[in-house]
Amino acid sequence: MKKLALSLLLMTATLPAMEVVAMPGQSPLIQFRFVFRAGSVNDPKGKPGAAAFTAAMLSNSGTKTQTYQQLLDAFYPMAAGFGDQVDKEMIVFSGTTHVDNLETYYGLVRDMLLSPGWREDDLKRVRDDQKNALRLALRENNDEELGKEVLYNVLYKGHPYEHLSLGTLTAIESMSMADLQAFYKAHLTQANLTIGIAGKYPPGFVERLKKDFAALPAGKPSTVKLPAVAQPAETHVTIVQKKTRAVAYSFGFVTGVTRNHPDFAALLVANTWFGPHRSSGGNLYQRMREIRGLNYGDYSYIEYFPRGMFQFEPDPNLFRRSQIFQVWIRPVEPPTAHFALRLGLFELERLIDKGIPEADFETTRDFLMLNVNLLMKTKSAELGYVIDSKAYGIPEYTAYIQAALKKLTHEDVQKAIRKHLRKDRLQIVAISDNAEDLKKQLLSDAPSPMKYNSPKPGDILEEDKTVSTKKLGWKPSQITIVPVEDVFK
Repeated sequence: MKKLALSLLLMTATLPAMEVVAMPGQSPLIQFRFVFRAGSVNDPKGKPGAAAFTAAMLSNSGTKTQTYQQLLDAFYPMAAGFGDQVDKEMIVFSGTTHVDNLETYYGLVRDMLLSPGWREDDLKRVRDDQKNALRLALRENNDEELGKEVLYNVLYKGHPYEHLSLGTLTAIESMSMADLQAFYKAHLTQANLTIGIAGKYPPGFVERLKKDFAALPAGKPSTVKLPAVAQPAETHVTIVQKKTRAVAYSFGFVTGVTRNHPDFAALLVANTWFGPHRSSGGNLYQRMREIRGLNYGDYSYIEYFPRGMFQFEPDPNLFRRSQIFQVWIRPVEPPTAHFALRLGLFELERLIDKGIPEADFETTRDFLMLNVNLLMKTKSAELGYVIDSKAYGIPEYTAYIQAALKKLTHEDVQKAIRKHLRKDRLQIVAISDNAEDLKKQLLSDAPSPMKYNSPKPGDILEEDKTVSTKKLGWKPSQITIVPVEDVFK
């Protein structure tokens, strides 16, 4: 606990006041990233979602001189837009335009950030958008993201990372214009700002950026001191009761291993072998989907990775000073849900007990040496990773990871697995329509034999016998059922 707290304290370095990351090049597409080192950890008490609501008001509302509809009309012929991303410790505004439209485009986004209109009709519309994003897009229509976000909620209970960045329905409904203006004034400041720009922009444009955004308040760094994360004394299962056809699982624990940790590269190798996102090559995917045909996807993560169902690579500027190890399994048919969870836990235990095979170490490491370059396939992503590296206090990400991988040994990976991963004191989240039935199954520890429609290898059938009788040993107090209507209420 003390070591984790010390690790968090060592990572509280702040970025210089209004730094500009400039990447001049020959591309006619000009990329902008305005990154403020503030986020949902700065939401005022009783106002979860203030950061996200404020950012949405800036990127989806009018300015002092133009209405929101006028802005949309101006963006349309340029085939351009301007969006926001809000997480625990960063607020990002980003967009792309052709150099021929640079003057018009920049004038629009500059005014959106520096001269917001703060109109009541915009407030009502954005409030509705925020509520719909939470109630409809997340709770009702995305079991994958719902399970992941509930997992973070329970893992960080009582911690500044606990609440969903989007907030709660009650808080969104109660947020006033004054609340958003106060957040804007306090946290969207020069002290928190890093501007990223890339492309064939004209000479003197960077200096113009600096001069224009000097209009923001000087402010002071918004970095919040993070306490140590309370670790659970035993495994706990949260079953979200929801009308849905399949069961979705997310489970894991806080590791504290972030990009500047000495063991980050080792865990990256281990995770890439075990359960890489949207990859059929991962061991978890092979054992659960390919061999058994249990479900669609089985992946694991060592960093926060939202919106995974829509993309193969994570977005940059999701900087966090605390991370978790997480396993994601879905969708699972209710009759096989008990077995699927047992198998997921079985595979995690095997990873911890045996590590990754030595024969696979070199292959996985060599894959990562090349694959890390794919994260930089756009200039916008490259800008984002440079800004993230500054926040983490590490060199440029690609070179940093490749250098660490070159020095890495198989034993380094095995040690990191044994040190940072665990098979007990887990938080498990299930999204299920049959919550009571699933709870009874998990508590009974009765066998959950698999039935297949086609023949399976003998070794798999023997392994199934072990998995299907795996004792979980959970008590009623370790399983909680929550109606989906009460989640992020």
